[in-house]
Amino acid sequence: METPDVGIPEHLAARMSMAEQYEYLRTKLSRRRTLVTAGAVAGGLLTGCAGTGTTDGRASGPAAPSSPATSKVPGAVVTPFGRHLAFGADPKSQMRVSWQVPFAVKKPYVRVGTKPDDLGRKISAEIRDLHTPGLTGVRSALEQYYVHAALDGLRPGTTYYYGVGHDGFDPTAPAHRSTIGSFRTAPASPEKFVFTAFGDQGVSQAAAANDHVLLRQKPAFHLHAGDICYADTNGRGEKGDGYDPGYWDLFLKQNESVAKSVPWMVTTGNHDMEAWYSPDGYGGQLARWSLPDNGFDPHTSPGVYAFTYANVGFVALDANDVSYEIPANFGYSQGRQTEWLDRKLGELRAAKGVDFVVVFFHHCAYSTSAHASDGGVRDEWLPLFAKHEVDLVINGHNHVYERTDAVKGDRVGRAVPIGASTDPTKDGIVYVTAGGGGRDLYGFPSGVKESYEGHVTRHDSVDTFQWTRSHGSAQESVEWSRVRYRGFSFLSVEVESGTRPVLKVSALAQSGERIDHFEVRRGS
Repeated sequence: METPDVGIPEHLAARMSMAEQYEYLRTKLSRRRTLVTAGAVAGGLLTGCAGTGTTDGRASGPAAPSSPATSKVPGAVVTPFGRHLAFGADPKSQMRVSWQVPFAVKKPYVRVGTKPDDLGRKISAEIRDLHTPGLTGVRSALEQYYVHAALDGLRPGTTYYYGVGHDGFDPTAPAHRSTIGSFRTAPASPEKFVFTAFGDQGVSQAAAANDHVLLRQKPAFHLHAGDICYADTNGRGEKGDGYDPGYWDLFLKQNESVAKSVPWMVTTGNHDMEAWYSPDGYGGQLARWSLPDNGFDPHTSPGVYAFTYANVGFVALDANDVSYEIPANFGYSQGRQTEWLDRKLGELRAAKGVDFVVVFFHHCAYSTSAHASDGGVRDEWLPLFAKHEVDLVINGHNHVYERTDAVKGDRVGRAVPIGASTDPTKDGIVYVTAGGGGRDLYGFPSGVKESYEGHVTRHDSVDTFQWTRSHGSAQESVEWSRVRYRGFSFLSVEVESGTRPVLKVSALAQSGERIDHFEVRRGS
């Protein structure tokens, strides 16, 4: 028996990777003389397809020129996959729906409505095609097609149902109704909600298991602190033999069960500087993601943006711009990101109804694990975090969970044991490394024990190092390392508003067991 929407026998599909499924379809369709020739696929979009992307993944105004196609893939045999959501700049009224198709399609769209059986609103989508050249002896050229639709004018605090389609594939048809998903917009006024966060995910059983535990927290959205997929294994922002863009197909399919209903708010890590695509290695991110466009330059820096959900302002940053450890993109914004950050933090702190400000990015300001701390982050951004009294900073990069005491002026402003409460207006800022998203785990310095809920140990100081601009790295002995856990994990933060707003921060192991918790209250 064959699955009706992809034409692959069920017993084979269950064992095939996405790449193998594509090759099976490619061979099968070739026999029917309906497949685009390899030259046409490598050259660009199919004739007549909607598209507003360039072949390096950058958005552009007019459609990119299409190469003539000798034949066409029937839309009926092309199944969308890898659905992922993201908020627009205003989560109360904007949602971005993105997905992937294995071949170019005609007239892609989203159907949306407030009932699953009434998707009367139809919004056109755009295709951003991404061409990766072949490398002799390593991989063939690959053409990937990412599809995006902007949903604006939505009602706050409302659950919507949606389906993605194209000519030949209607999500409301009986055979495809199982593909209909849902999402909920941000509330019009503050209410209790949960968000989750981690970095350094990749494609693995551990990553998929984290997704399942995460989904049980019923988050309003998820923050991804960079190193998203690991298609680029070297992480230096340079071209090398370790790059396999096909991993993105696997990654998006792996995360679809969560990201199709939970907005996946990503930023860029060092493994996300994919040198095969301009500008600055971010052309791939620009093709794959539709994120808020209110950063200092959304056309070149997709990982820099801000949004407000209920009573919390969130700021995503690209730490590749300031990293002393990995210099590939050091200084690429020429200071514009930091200037934007100063303005944005000031706006959020002054905004009516915003009780807390949370910042997330990849490289660690404070960590004792393998990559340790990045002095570039400390030099460039920590003075601004202190100036605007940021309430919580979330990083990835080190594949562990580590949490500081409240840090003020590069020292411990106040000890924050497990279960304690802290006030950023007096004590300083707590920094969390949440790098246990699914990639291979790291450890801590020799002789330094883990310390987490139910297993507390204490070191008066920990010998580690930080990256410096002129000397590579410099040793330091620190007292701020409060919680350390070497295992797959993620953050789950419950937010309350009202007369006594609070961030209730918890860290959960992949088993669901809590390994840390503390509270952030301002003016307490």
